Amino acid sequence: MIALKGALAQEKQETEEMLDIYKRYTLGNASKSELRVANKQFVDVLKGLGLGIFAILPFAPITIPLIIALGNKFGVEVLPSSFAVKKEEKRK
Repeated sequence: MIALKGALAQEKQETEEMLDIYKRYTLGNASKSELRVANKQFVDVLKGLGLGIFAILPFAPITIPLIIALGNKFGVEVLPSSFAVKKEEKRK
């Protein structure tokens, strides 16, 4: 639960930064590299929303790990980046 709390806090911070970059971009004050970072975080938000849909379905404790396992098998990262970093740290 502590790892989940840390990952969610990191996602929240990255999403706030993303929104700030998009706001500055609309005003013409953000660089292309900042916009790339914001777009990467936007993809993470979409990944989280996609898993959120499966969380409300019946048998979610079975389907979500299955989706993650299938994603890993086919080389598709299903989890947002903050969760993937925690997984890599766990292996060390």
